[in-house]
Amino acid sequence: AESSLTMKLLFPLLLLSTATTIHGFQVHLFRSIGTISNPHFGLNRQSSRVASPRRSVAEQYDNSVSSWNRLVSSLPRLSRNGKLDKLDKKILATCIPTMLNLMVVPIVNAVDTFYVGRLRDPLALAAQSAANQCFFTVYFLAAFLPTITAPVVARAIGEEKWDEARDRVCESMFLCNVLGGIGSLILIAFPEQVLRMVLPKSGTSVMAYAVPYLRLRAFGMLPALLSSCGFAAYNGMLNTVTPLKVTLTTNLINMILDPLFIFGIGRGASSTQSSFILSSLQKGFGAAGAAAATSVSETISSLIYVKLLIRRKLVKLTRLLKPPSLKALIPLIQGGLAILLRQATLNVAFVCAARRAQALDPSGVSAAAYGITMQIYSLGVVAHLGIQATAASMVSSARAIGGNSAGRETADRIFGYGCLLGMVLAVGQYFLLPTITPLFSPLPEVIEAVKGPAAISSFIHLVNGLVFAGEGTLLGLGAYKDLAVITAWELAAWCHAYYLRWENL
Repeated sequence: AESSLTMKLLFPLLLLSTATTIHGFQVHLFRSIGTISNPHFGLNRQSSRVASPRRSVAEQYDNSVSSWNRLVSSLPRLSRNGKLDKLDKKILATCIPTMLNLMVVPIVNAVDTFYVGRLRDPLALAAQSAANQCFFTVYFLAAFLPTITAPVVARAIGEEKWDEARDRVCESMFLCNVLGGIGSLILIAFPEQVLRMVLPKSGTSVMAYAVPYLRLRAFGMLPALLSSCGFAAYNGMLNTVTPLKVTLTTNLINMILDPLFIFGIGRGASSTQSSFILSSLQKGFGAAGAAAATSVSETISSLIYVKLLIRRKLVKLTRLLKPPSLKALIPLIQGGLAILLRQATLNVAFVCAARRAQALDPSGVSAAAYGITMQIYSLGVVAHLGIQATAASMVSSARAIGGNSAGRETADRIFGYGCLLGMVLAVGQYFLLPTITPLFSPLPEVIEAVKGPAAISSFIHLVNGLVFAGEGTLLGLGAYKDLAVITAWELAAWCHAYYLRWENL
C-alpha cells in the first residue's frame, strides 16, 4: 500500500517531466531555423530602427544556422587572461540579480512552510499547499501582463521611445488594478468554491484550515500584480539591482512577521473592548498567519515600486486609475490573450496534479509531501525564470539596437547558460535533498513521502535549462501565439497520460 501511495504521488511529476521534455523540442526547432529568421514561425519581425532587406530562403538556412561553430559560440567565452567577453558580462549582470530577486520569494515561501510545519499538523501543511495553489491559479491568469511588459519596455527603450515605454507601463498597471481587484474579490467572497478546484469533497478537515489562509492571502493579489509590473519595467530597462533591493527589503519584513502572525505576539492586557484584529495578533492566526505576513509585505513592495517608477517618469498616478483608449490597449490585449492561454494551460496541469495529491489519503501526509516537493522544485525553477526574464529583455533590446544578428548571438549565448544552469541545479538538488527535506517538516512519514518525488523533480531541471531559455527568446521576439501553441501541445500530451494511465497505478 505504501509503495502504491508513493507511486501515485510520483505520477504528477512523471507526467510533468514528460510534458516538459516535449516542450524542449522547441530547442531543436530553434537550431534548425536560426532562432530569429524564419518567416514561417512568425519570428521575422524587424526593428523600426533597423531596416534590413528580406533574405532568400537559401540565405536563411545557411550553414551558420546549425553549425558546430554556432554551438561552440553559444558557450561562455573566456579570454586568455580568464576574463569573460562583453556579452557574457552583460548577461551575467542582468541574469544573476534577476535570479536572486526571483529566488528570494520561494525562499521566503519555504520559510512560511518551515513555520507552518512547526505547528506539527499535516493538515495545516496540506491546507497551505491547496490555498497557495488556488491563489496562484487565479494570480497567473492576470500575470500575463507583467510577462509581456518587460520585452515591450526593453524594445521601446532600445529605440529611445521613452513616452511609449511609459504608456505601456501605465496601461499594464491599470489592467493589473482591474484584474487584481476582481481576483481578490473572488477569493475573499468565495474561498470554498475556489478551493474545490483542488480539494475533494472528503477534504473537509483541510478546508477548515485553507479557507482563512486563502482569504488573508487574497488581500495581496492586487499588490503582487503591481509589484510584478514594476519588476518587469525595471527588467525592461536592464536594471535588475533595484528590484533585488526592493525584494530583499519587503521579504525580510515577511520573514519577521511570519512567527508573530502564526504563533502570536503574546498575551496583552485583557480588555472587553479589544478589537478582533488585536486579539488575533495576540493569539496568532495559526497557519493563516503566513498568508497575512505575505500580503503585508506585497503591499509594501507595490508602494515602493510605484514610487520608484514615478521618479523614473515611467508612471503617472492619474494614468493608473484612468482607463486607456481601446486603440492603445489592442496590442497589449492581443499579446496578452496568447500568454493568458498559456498560463491557463499550465494552471490546468498544476491544479489537476494538486487535486490528485490532496485525494491520495485523508491524513494529509501525501498532500503535505506534494507541497514540500513543489517548494523544493520551485527553488530551482526561479533560477530558470531568471534565464527566461534575461532572454526576454536582452533579445528584444539587442534586436532593437543591433538587428537580428545581434539578437541571434544574444539568444544563442543565453541558451548556453541555460544548459549549464540546468545541469548544476539537477546535481545540486539531488545531493542536497537529505539536508533540505527535514527543514520543512519534522514528521518522519512526511519526510519519507517526499524522497521519491523530490528526486525525480531534480532531474527535470536538465530539460528546464533549455526550455526556459527558449520561452524567454520567444517572449523577446513577441511570438506569444507560438509559445501558447507549444504549451497547448504539452498539455494535450499531459492530459492523455494523466487521465488514461492514472488508474493503472
